[in-house]
Amino acid sequence: MMKQTDFSKQLARFLGVYLPHERNVSPNTISTYRDTFVMFLSYMFEAKNRKAEKVVLSDINKDNVMDFLRWLVETKGNSISTRNNRLAAIHAFVAYLQYECIDHIDQWQQVLSIKTMKKERPIPIHYSREGVKAIMSQPDSTDHDGIRHLAILEVMYDTGCRVQELIDLTVGSIRIQTSPYSIKIIGKGRKSRIVPVSEAVVWTIRKYFDVYKVDMDIDYNKPLFLNKYGNKLTRAGVTYILQKYANMARLDTPNLIPPVVSCHQLRHSRAMNLQEQGVNLVWIRDLLGHESVQTTEIYARTASKQKQEAIIKASEVLNPNPPTGTWNDNKDLMSWLKRLGKK
Repeated sequence: MMKQTDFSKQLARFLGVYLPHERNVSPNTISTYRDTFVMFLSYMFEAKNRKAEKVVLSDINKDNVMDFLRWLVETKGNSISTRNNRLAAIHAFVAYLQYECIDHIDQWQQVLSIKTMKKERPIPIHYSREGVKAIMSQPDSTDHDGIRHLAILEVMYDTGCRVQELIDLTVGSIRIQTSPYSIKIIGKGRKSRIVPVSEAVVWTIRKYFDVYKVDMDIDYNKPLFLNKYGNKLTRAGVTYILQKYANMARLDTPNLIPPVVSCHQLRHSRAMNLQEQGVNLVWIRDLLGHESVQTTEIYARTASKQKQEAIIKASEVLNPNPPTGTWNDNKDLMSWLKRLGKK
């Protein structure tokens, strides 16, 4: 049996015990951290000729981490944003090591001193209200797949949710029995938020439930949306649905739909369209699940009912034709990392 290094032992505990059980970190975040160390081990082998099973804690030093970050950008062509995300994962691991391996405290503090790289923030690509309407008018709401696709697109736009947040919605997340209608979204860091949904979207959801025989009590814990095979949606699957109808809309209104579309653009579009209609910026941030950056903005917050009414008032009928294991059990660190979090 292969002997564990101090690095592999601590990494296994960090990913397999500390993050999920002591910090209650979401599986998506753990997967992101895991991928960072898969890349780091690949770098150590490619650039330093050091196999994964030979990497030790002393290798997690400022010089190696700086070289790794440079390798990501210059050799792998990663963006500044990706580079910064990888650094955040390493910082989290090293912050954990400060308490587990205090004899290396100077080394850890040097790694923690590495700064994120500044980047220019491009203006988000978004669709006008007319562009959103053009996309939403494409699904055939009388068709079995069409009503499901329409419900997916309308919920994603109306709530401004991220793709993963949409995928993670359950039937129990929906409150459409009586007004005011809302959806509970679990966002980054497992933070939840209640967002209002318009009556037009509720209409579509009810039609979707009717066609797919969804029982809000029996199916309470089941995913809100499944793919055509009855499995949980994937990011690629949601993107395919949006691109399908965006391509159709572009044929009719080429000036309204950009050549390349993404689900995050739909989220940007919701925020921009609400802002154009005069909705308070603080409420938009609450809708999107962003954290407030200025303490003084707390004075701009109002009662939930007023917030909901403002957002609902700004909503439009988008569809012109509304429907009726552990590492010790695995000898290979890289294999364990790649399988971690996968079912």
